[in-house]
Amino acid sequence: MKKITTVILLTLLTFLLSGCWSKRELNELAIAVALGVDKTDDNYEVSVQIVDPGQISSKQPASGRAPVITYTAQGKTVFEAIRKITNSSPRKPYFSHLQVVVIGEKLASEGIEPTIDFLARDHEIRNDFNIIVANKTTAKEVLNVLTPIEKIPAQKISSSIQNSEKAWGSTLTVNIDDLITTLRSNENSPVLTAIEVIGDPKLGIDQTNVERIKTPVILEFSGLAVFKQDKFVGVLTDDESKSYNFLNDNVESTIEVISCPKEGRLSTEITKSKTKIKGKIVNGIPKLTVHIEIDQNVGEVDCTINLAEKETIQMINEKTSNLIKEKTEQVLNTIQKNYQVDNLGFSEVLHRADPKEWKKIKEDWATIFPELEVNVKVNVRTLGVGTIHNSISQQSKE
Repeated sequence: MKKITTVILLTLLTFLLSGCWSKRELNELAIAVALGVDKTDDNYEVSVQIVDPGQISSKQPASGRAPVITYTAQGKTVFEAIRKITNSSPRKPYFSHLQVVVIGEKLASEGIEPTIDFLARDHEIRNDFNIIVANKTTAKEVLNVLTPIEKIPAQKISSSIQNSEKAWGSTLTVNIDDLITTLRSNENSPVLTAIEVIGDPKLGIDQTNVERIKTPVILEFSGLAVFKQDKFVGVLTDDESKSYNFLNDNVESTIEVISCPKEGRLSTEITKSKTKIKGKIVNGIPKLTVHIEIDQNVGEVDCTINLAEKETIQMINEKTSNLIKEKTEQVLNTIQKNYQVDNLGFSEVLHRADPKEWKKIKEDWATIFPELEVNVKVNVRTLGVGTIHNSISQQSKE
């Protein structure tokens, strides 16, 4: 009887303990989709982009209000500033749907570790959001710009990073786990996508910014932000960022433009790119070889050539190969000489290749890296020329 009584009591207790004791209703939450962190004097300024559910619902008519609203607060720490948001927001911000974190240029220059510490430590924040840097502006101004097509600016930024990375190759998606892994390394430094406001930021906050055919204020990626440890030191140009991604094995597709033998230009579409880096240490001197294998198609012809000839395809392969090799060597020189930071993971390649020899030169890596010998080899194959062999103008002449 005692056993039966115990089982019954335990069963009753499970009913009493069950239920959504920690539930939070949707109408009690402010869904945060973007977080911006700036530094003002000795304080952190946090901007949180909150979705207005009524304005993005397809079932309700538009009322003229903006689809999002940005709340801002300051504090001695990022955590304190976020809690102070509740002084102005009617609901407590909920960060489980965070899509992007924007770090202001001033804060990035002083160091991002305190901000990253909070983002990694908070149990409510997931790890799949993108981290970017505001270039020549503040995170607050970036989050205040209303964007066309995508009603939610955070969604626009997140989608644009991914689309640009896949189709153009000048951006880089970096989440919190990737960033922490790089920051924990003593030899490597992170690289983040940089974004800037094109136009007057004061106009971007107005609803009219999305009511015109030509948007007066837009958000545009301006290359890759280079860090030395956790401090922002400069930005690679759009072209340099593409070349960096070739070296980093992060190009899915892009466009290259080469000159024709006599006059005019020809565009090729890179459809596949694979980069392998091999290293060795001989007599205490490290050397690296970068092998880049590329497949491409002819995308546009604005000159007189015959694509049916084997020699023409060879010429296209050689010119594309030389162009990519030249550009990657230039960006390598910029990284080694100007920034002097290993953000391509060369130290890891050498460590894997020869752990014993690497241990001998590890402490001197900061002085070795700027003079490191890197040999770039590029092999290009043209697989397709499209549905016509020659340019339309040449065909009409014939």
